[in-house]
Amino acid sequence: MRGHACSRALLALAAWAAACTCGAQPSSAGAQLAADRGCYNCHADPPRRNVPSFRELAGRYAAWRGQLDAAAEQHLVDRLHHGSLLSHIAAHERLQEDEARALVRWLVEGGR
Repeated sequence: MRGHACSRALLALAAWAAACTCGAQPSSAGAQLAADRGCYNCHADPPRRNVPSFRELAGRYAAWRGQLDAAAEQHLVDRLHHGSLLSHIAAHERLQEDEARALVRWLVEGGR
């Protein structure tokens, strides 16, 4: 009986681990970059405090889909990377320029 109970406990643990969103594998290069840089720590679903989730951000960036020229892309990259006059986010400022550009492109394309 003891082995049977242990097997059930291990199966339950495996099921829990498979369902845990924190262990989910990103499905694209943009998602992988966001995972590697720790972006999901704040922008997951549900997001941390009053921070927008990636789903919300992708909705905001969708207006640029199909019309993102170099100047518009640079504006979005600068806004992500450097913030604004009153909002500076250290994690965003630590991004390399090419990482910020890749995240912007990923969000414009739907963040999936």
